[in-house]
Amino acid sequence: MSPRESPPQEPEPSTGWAPTWALGRAVLLTGLLLIAGVLLGRVDLVVLAAPFAIGTAYALRRRPTALPQVWISADEGHLVEGGELTGTVTVGNPDLLDYDVAVVRSRVSPWLRVERATIAGATATSGTGSATAPSVAERPFVTAVPRAAAVDLELTGTALRWGRHPIGPAGARAAAAQGLLVSRAVIAEPSRLRVYPKTEPFDAVEAMPRAAGLVGAHHSRRPGEGGELAGVRVFAPGDRLRRIDWRVSLRARQLHVAATLSDRDAEVVVLLDVLAEAGRSGGVAGAASVLDTTVRAAAAIAEHYLHRGDRVSMLEYGPAARRLRPATGRRQYLTVLEWLLEVRAESSPHEPYDQVFGPQLLSADALVVVLTPLLDERSAQMLARLARSGRFVVAVDTLPTDLTPPKDRGWAEVAYRLWRLDRDTMIGQLREHGVPVVPWAGAGSLDQVLRDVARLATAPRVAR
Repeated sequence: MSPRESPPQEPEPSTGWAPTWALGRAVLLTGLLLIAGVLLGRVDLVVLAAPFAIGTAYALRRRPTALPQVWISADEGHLVEGGELTGTVTVGNPDLLDYDVAVVRSRVSPWLRVERATIAGATATSGTGSATAPSVAERPFVTAVPRAAAVDLELTGTALRWGRHPIGPAGARAAAAQGLLVSRAVIAEPSRLRVYPKTEPFDAVEAMPRAAGLVGAHHSRRPGEGGELAGVRVFAPGDRLRRIDWRVSLRARQLHVAATLSDRDAEVVVLLDVLAEAGRSGGVAGAASVLDTTVRAAAAIAEHYLHRGDRVSMLEYGPAARRLRPATGRRQYLTVLEWLLEVRAESSPHEPYDQVFGPQLLSADALVVVLTPLLDERSAQMLARLARSGRFVVAVDTLPTDLTPPKDRGWAEVAYRLWRLDRDTMIGQLREHGVPVVPWAGAGSLDQVLRDVARLATAPRVAR
């Protein structure tokens, strides 16, 4: 039976199997030969019809009852953009009869480029590297499935972009009884493959506005148990004996101890502006949209500070106002990656400031890193409010530098230039309000800004 051949009628509801055109032709030819032999009195026509009747009856002596089964499984490992993906579409035969042939086909997300599909020793390779080209997995694959067995269609390729991407739905149809019966299509629900954002190389200086907590990697200005020497002072009740500086004590004839600065951790709040999206995503090896830059930068910043022992929390500035509580450690890093997979750009006619910062207040000592393309005036107003409330705010510009205006659309280019001037003016006003705005450039993007913020935080206040 050809894979493209359709059954002449709907499958029986009780079994799910229907006769094919081959069975119809065999029955029709046998009947015509028998009728012609009887009417014309020709025995040779009856003898000629005998093989068709016997062959059809032999093939249908045992009819299948169970439909094929289909499963979809995906690799549950830590898959990052640009990594090799592995998925499997399995077709099983729970019947006591062999399936002569089974046709398997599956859909795959366009951000999962399947380069190779293997089933029962046969391989197929894509001839194009485009992310939008038809996937190898979407081609039909044909194989025989023995009774009480299963055959795997293994899919291997590359994950082009972060997110939750589906493998499937997948469908299978089987033919049995020498191609005289065909099953109805069995569909399997898609399986979601988690692809984590690729963290760009990022490093920052140790300077933090105000370190808090009990332990950490940042040197605070508060005396305590730490490794940074702050000076020598007179021994006081509660000081440890191992802190005694015997040289100074002998000269001064009074016990002195070495004073140190305590090591404190810091709280970093990464705020994602998801009110607008711009640019077109080209995957891990192509151009980056605003959302791509935002998610990858957030993952890199969170990874850097979590590895240093700081507390990191995540916020969304948008209609959903999603929030991830502050925590430390590798578990928090994995939670951050899972949280970032659900980031979506969503516009809203309402002001989301009260939703994000209303009931829950940010810590006064937290460093707020805002990832924003500054495409919405509400984003600039939010940054100004945070700065006026006394928070330590750093704005990271995520707008692509290669963003080009539309061509051949009348005044589009002039409007684009005016919008750029207006946006530059808005950035200048934010800097006047004390909000530093820096473009995202990977490692070292925030070094100078963090030094300036830490210097301002430790500067003495002038009484007015």
